[in-house]
Order: sequence, then structure tokens, then C-alpha cells
Amino acid sequence: MKEMELKYGCNPNQKPSKVFMNGGKDLPFEVLSGRPGYINLLDALNGWQLVKELKRATGLPAATSFKHVSPAGAAVGLELSDTLKKIYFVDDVELSPLANAYARARGADRMSSFGDFIALSDECDKATALLIKKEVSDGVIAPGYSDEAFEILKAKKNGNYNIIKVDASYTPEPIEHKQVYGVVFEQGRNELDINDDLLNEVVTKNKTLTPEQKRDLKIALITLKYTQSNSVCYVKDGQAIGIGAGQQSRIHCTRLAGNKADIWWLRQSPQVLGLQFVDGIRRADRDNTIDVYISDEHDDVLKEGEWQKFFKVKPPVFTKEEQRAWLDKNTDVALGSDAFFPFGDNIERAKKSGVTVIAQPGGSIRDDNVIETCNKYNMVMSFTGIRLFHH
Repeated sequence: MKEMELKYGCNPNQKPSKVFMNGGKDLPFEVLSGRPGYINLLDALNGWQLVKELKRATGLPAATSFKHVSPAGAAVGLELSDTLKKIYFVDDVELSPLANAYARARGADRMSSFGDFIALSDECDKATALLIKKEVSDGVIAPGYSDEAFEILKAKKNGNYNIIKVDASYTPEPIEHKQVYGVVFEQGRNELDINDDLLNEVVTKNKTLTPEQKRDLKIALITLKYTQSNSVCYVKDGQAIGIGAGQQSRIHCTRLAGNKADIWWLRQSPQVLGLQFVDGIRRADRDNTIDVYISDEHDDVLKEGEWQKFFKVKPPVFTKEEQRAWLDKNTDVALGSDAFFPFGDNIERAKKSGVTVIAQPGGSIRDDNVIETCNKYNMVMSFTGIRLFHH
């Protein structure tokens, strides 16, 4: 197919809309089911690039959950702990490596992933399709689908679920274009290969990076490569646990992503794991209730008459002191930034979410202050020398 007509562009009033290749070439993907929209395809094509690079960098199957042209989660296919299986609602199913990757990508920030577009690095198998079947999602892009997986996905949304098969061998042109207000912008594609060599310039007193820490830093940087800037990404054990996208201030990125990482960790606390929900509660309602329970709004969900809708038994208040004590147990988190940290306040905030290793471009006039703050906490920080802005 050389071009595809779309229902509309970003908004219903933006018509006509279509996607096509210059020079009359065939599109590098095939729509097997459904009718993807303009934003769906933006998410799909950005997400595919992300998982393709994660697979190349780590050798592991990868998945990402995209919303509004930024990832809500990204991960590689490491086996899940029993606790993660429980908070990701997959403790009752068998998981393949690819299914582990998607469970991690979807589970990190379930509220943001609601209605996501999924990208998978490998052929979608039955185990992964069964996970996708349970979630509210707009579609999936992958290099292929097993027969069983395709039939499972095709039945989703009464046969209207978007299933896209991408040509894994396709290589884009080295120069890319976009148009804004009738003006054509041209630039070379960002073909930076994110590998261990980017982490060699360690500028802190502590210079020890384990293979697992290097893996997590690469996951952070690759995720940032496809996240709207400014952006930072917290990663632990092979998955993004907090992504801050599209903020004008670096510290706001660090706080936003850090708050998401904190929520991810608090969901693993005994207080949250012990919550007794009413039978038949929808996943989205459970996710929203957990988020409120661990937020400053917890009194609203616990007050008489309200909590009974969600819980079998009224839970105790999860105090800020108890939350802080649990958060202090989180450690060995990796942090990546798409541009330099201008002040040490970013490091101070990262420390509160368990960060021990950092990768960032460097180049601020206050690099000394940032390095000094890292040294105060015995962190390891690498200067990559490479900015990863994405717009």
C-alpha cells in the first residue's frame, strides 16, 4: 500500500488526512485489522523504533506502552517477581519473555497506559495477546503475530482492534522532514546508537557500574530518545518506572517522573497489597482507587459512604511517615536525562526515589555542583556528551 486515508488528523475538524511515502514507495507497515488514526500511527511508529532499539541494545524482547506520542512505560523481558505479578494483575497466567516485557511496560504507570498503543519487538505470541486482550488499548504494532495471537487480538473491540504488522527490515531515509505553519523542516534522523561506550565517561568519585546498571541506563536513554522533551526516565530491573515528558523545566521533569516511580514502589507496599477490594471491581477503578489511597486525597476515598464502593473492609490510612519509610527501601534505580541537569536540586529529588546511577549529557556551567551532589550520596554519574531532544 502506497498511501492510507485516515478518518481525520489530530482532531476531528482536521480533514482531509492520510499517510503516504514520498516517491510512491510502499508504506513500511500493513494494517491487518481495524482502522488506526493519525495519533495511533504516530504512537505506533515511534513505539516500534523504541522497542527495536531496546532489543538491539539488550538482546532481550522489548515492549512499550505509548500515549500521545510519548511512552508511558517501556521494558525488556526479564522474569517478574511474585510481587510484580500481583500488582500487574498477571499472577494467574503463564508468561513468555515477550509477555513479561509487556506486563512491565503496561504495569509501570497503569493510569497513563489506559487506552495505550502497544509496540512489541518480536512476533506477538499467545501469552502476550492474552495480556493485551484484558487491557483497554487502541492497538498494537509488531513484526508479526502467531495464528493464535492474531485470532485473540482480532476479536478485541468487536473486530475493530488496530493490529499493525511492521516491516522489520525497513530502513528510513537518512533525512527526515516535517511541516509547521506551511514551513518545511529538514534534519538528519537521530541514528545515535546507544551502547555501553556512551557510559564510559564517569565523572563522580564512585566509578563502578555493574552490567545490570548499564543495561538500565541504556533503557532509560533509549526511552528518552522517543519521549517528548524535556524528559527524564527512572529505570529499575529492566523497566521504566517513571517517565516525565514534555516539561519546560528540568526539575519539574525530575519531580513528575520521580512521583510516578514512587507510586510504582508504594504499590508494592504491604499496605497496598493488603487492600481488600469488592468483587468484580474494574481494573481501571482499582488503579484509580490505589492512586488516591496513596495520595494526599486518601481521606476522600476513605470517608464514610465512599470507601464502601471500593473496599470490602475499610483500610487504615497509609500515613506519610509510613510511606516515606517504605520509599526509603527502594534503591539501585537508574536515571537518564535527555539534556544536562542545570542544578543539583535534580539529584536531591532523584535520591528520594532511590536513584544510585545517572546518565546525562553534561555541559552545564554548574556541572561541578551536580557532580558534588552526586558525590555526597556516593552516586555514579556518566556524562554521555549526547543530547536526546525529541519533538
